Amino acid sequence: MVTTAPASFRAVSILALAWNLIGVTMFFLQTGLTPEQVAAMPEEQRVVYEAMPGWLAVVYGVAVFTGALGSLGLLLRRRWALPLFAISLASVLVQMIAIYALTPAWQASGASGLPMTFVITGIAAFLLWYARRASARGWLR
Repeated sequence: MVTTAPASFRAVSILALAWNLIGVTMFFLQTGLTPEQVAAMPEEQRVVYEAMPGWLAVVYGVAVFTGALGSLGLLLRRRWALPLFAISLASVLVQMIAIYALTPAWQASGASGLPMTFVITGIAAFLLWYARRASARGWLR
């Protein structure tokens, strides 16, 4: 049975969509860098960027696009948002682990890169949890 969702549900859905659309924008900005733009990066960033395996861009794309579609599903109050958020979270986890395991990201930024890593992962986890909660409360159909 579908029940009326509180106003906060719509607010969370809109914020989730905005957040994930920023992620989509960042994906296009990062994957569309020209060789000149890469060369102009600070040394630490350039080394990390150049060390990233190509498949990591695919994982990044999956993370942001499934997050954006999941957010749209949440806004439309659809249950299909749940598996999209699960895929997004799994992709975020793979991406973050791979960045630190396969590139010199830790040497380049040390612990200063961890807060954003935790924010991104935390938001992805929150959105999956929230969608599950919304489904359990009958807000999704």
